[in-house]
Amino acid sequence: MNKNEIYKIYGKNYKEMTKTLLQHSDLIHQIPDGARVGIKPNLVTPTPAEYGATTHPEVVAGIVEYLQEHGIFNPVIMEGSWIGDKTSEAYEYCGYRQLCEMYDIKFIDAQQSKSTLVDCQGMKLKICDCVNSVDFMINVPVLKGHGQTKITCALKNMKGLIPNTEKRHFHTMGLHKPIAHLSKGIRQDFIVVDHICGDLELEDGGNPIEKNCIMTAMDPVLLDSYVCHLLGYETDEVEYIPLAEKLGAGSTDLSSCQIQVFDQDKVYSFMAEEQDPFEECWSRSDDILEVSYAIEDADSCSACYASLAPAILQIKREGNYEKLLAKLNGKICIGQGFSGKNGKFGVGNCCRLFERNIPGCPPEEEDVYDALMQFIME
Repeated sequence: MNKNEIYKIYGKNYKEMTKTLLQHSDLIHQIPDGARVGIKPNLVTPTPAEYGATTHPEVVAGIVEYLQEHGIFNPVIMEGSWIGDKTSEAYEYCGYRQLCEMYDIKFIDAQQSKSTLVDCQGMKLKICDCVNSVDFMINVPVLKGHGQTKITCALKNMKGLIPNTEKRHFHTMGLHKPIAHLSKGIRQDFIVVDHICGDLELEDGGNPIEKNCIMTAMDPVLLDSYVCHLLGYETDEVEYIPLAEKLGAGSTDLSSCQIQVFDQDKVYSFMAEEQDPFEECWSRSDDILEVSYAIEDADSCSACYASLAPAILQIKREGNYEKLLAKLNGKICIGQGFSGKNGKFGVGNCCRLFERNIPGCPPEEEDVYDALMQFIME
């Protein structure tokens, strides 16, 4: 497998599909002799993979079996959930305790890991020390949408390996620049993408879109550029991708990117910018964009934003969005930038001084929806 290639396979036996794709990718010959392998899934929240937010454990099981069949018996899984949820709960609920016990492998909760300030090519960021315990990192992101950055896949998935304090700091810096610099602080040597049923609108799931696809790649910047293509965005619309390219983390050049789809004994090859005969590019809804017009976001954390945006989206789909806008006569404020400030309507503890506030760090989506509906009906 070359850096300008992305491999794909379709089906429903996810563990065997993963093993087949790793065999075609010749992963074992990319791992140095004696290297300890780290596996980084996406366990952002304790929800089942079928919900569209977290990495299917069958994909990770396929990676582990492939490694063990090639003599690598000590891989370690590491991850840290987002602010507001506990990795330990995601570990249990998403099937990773059972997986680790089945294969006798270690799981590291990055939320419990110490961290060190690292110079990430001109930006100092705190990175969990567990990253240094491995020599070869396999990134296993979920291909999905994101309310603040439009997409999330390879580059942004590394954010799970920084402490919660740094996650908050990322949002005060605008997300894009620190995500790009993080690509120079945490290497990802190989990528296995869970493109099975990610939510193509929001990071925390709830509206899964079935694709039943697994992909492999070596260049996270190229891969994320391809994800933009699949989701109908221009690469430049997701600022951290071209920023990561400028830092030397990879290439955005899809014109030289070759896609190979493995279908039983056949291989279908085409260029990334061509029509994929196995998958139509997603025709995205503008609902999330429209919802954002009701929000004044000042450095909000993803978990908080992901409680507010879906609540407003539900109100929109129920036909009450215009009523909400009329009643607000302004915008709903959210984020660390409003801490200590006054205002009319704010969500989360950062807006606790507002005249009207929905508390929580983060608040539950259901509580936000109920409070907004109560506000509309008053």
